[in-house]
Amino acid sequence: MEEPGEKPGHAVKRRLDAMQVTETLSEGLKHEFKISVPAADLDAKAGARLVDLKDKVRLNGFRPGKVPVSHLKKVYGRSVMAETIDETIRDTNTQIFTERGFRLATEPKITMPTEKAEVEQILNGQSDLTYTVAIEIVPPIQLADFKSFAVEKPVAEVTDAEVDEAIQRIADQNRSYAAKGEGAKAEQGDRVAVNFKGTIDGTPFEGGTGENIQVVIGSKTFIPGFEDQLVGIAAGESRTVKASFPKNYLTATLAGKDAEFETTAVTIEAPQATTIDDEFAKSLGLESLDKLKEAARARLAAEFTGATRQRVKRALLDRLDETHKFEAPQSLIDEEFKLMWGSIKAEMDSSGKTFADENTTEEDAKKEYRAIADRRVRLGLVLSEIGEKNKISVTDDEVSRAVIERARSMPGREKEVWEYYRNNAQALASLRAPIYEDKVVDFILELASVTEKKVSKEELFKDDEDKTAA
Repeated sequence: MEEPGEKPGHAVKRRLDAMQVTETLSEGLKHEFKISVPAADLDAKAGARLVDLKDKVRLNGFRPGKVPVSHLKKVYGRSVMAETIDETIRDTNTQIFTERGFRLATEPKITMPTEKAEVEQILNGQSDLTYTVAIEIVPPIQLADFKSFAVEKPVAEVTDAEVDEAIQRIADQNRSYAAKGEGAKAEQGDRVAVNFKGTIDGTPFEGGTGENIQVVIGSKTFIPGFEDQLVGIAAGESRTVKASFPKNYLTATLAGKDAEFETTAVTIEAPQATTIDDEFAKSLGLESLDKLKEAARARLAAEFTGATRQRVKRALLDRLDETHKFEAPQSLIDEEFKLMWGSIKAEMDSSGKTFADENTTEEDAKKEYRAIADRRVRLGLVLSEIGEKNKISVTDDEVSRAVIERARSMPGREKEVWEYYRNNAQALASLRAPIYEDKVVDFILELASVTEKKVSKEELFKDDEDKTAA
């Protein structure tokens, strides 16, 4: 805020108590200040801290509470002055930002004196403290009228055919196998038990040996090429299987390597038809086929509801993006872009893909992802502003329930998961953020005009290829 008669862009001088504050930069969202704190002020504050310390310290040769302040200054003077300087900087910065109504985008960048002689004089109370603070602020955000928002809600009903398909998939996953006759050859869909010993350039490698390992040909559970080379093999037959580990294989020492496996088939089994009836349902722990159908329908309905939620949320975020165009703090955009770009590069490196493979260039890709980073930052600030102005918050109980749900998704590791979140503030924040976002989205949807539209399952789950979704 400028004084009457001041010209925009000129250095603005202020006094906070006895301190001198000069605004040296005001460009868009970036501001810098030069602050000078008189040595007398620092000395007075440090002296007050020493007096307070007098009744707390115990020194040999002095009775409790009788240590002279002058002696305390000799013993603790420098450390107390350092604490006083830190506190003064924090308080001064807070006052400067509060007076101007600044909302900081990132932590202030403070530049302190570095010359040893100057630092010594400040710590000894012989020189004023002069430092600079640079900040980037969040601009004022004018929120849209959410009652004017019109959102289409795609809704799909679960059909009997979809229930039957789901049960058939369950049956396929739980099908039994029976041994083929003597001399029978393995075919697609058969289950082959194999013994194998793998080598790379003639040298065995860790994890490359297995005995009586079951392989379903066509399941694509083994490295590419392995299963297909088992077609035509008979029980007791041996052959050399050549296959390559994917470039993004989890074990880095094996990623992208060509390997050979001396493989012997132990048994060959063919899949058996599964009769879908009450007995099949009972084998899965359910009372009857009707109960299995009910469970399958409920599971599909939950999936459809989740997909509907995502589509509505995406549409709402698109609307928020359209109605809230403002300059976002560059530091936040840079940080978001850095995280995104690092992930993109790592994924490309592991898969061996190039930008040419994606029909783009690195320069164009960076431009695209920087635009996505800008959108994400703006939407994050808008959601935060909505939540703050409408007193939307996430309770500890809500976060605890999220931790419990995460633990339940990892049977046998519940305690490990619970301890991880309890001792990791950043991980806990990663659970809190989506809860907060969903609560803000629900708040907006209560005000917006939401219209349901009946769609098919295919329409509901279609990929819009919207890379700009936050």
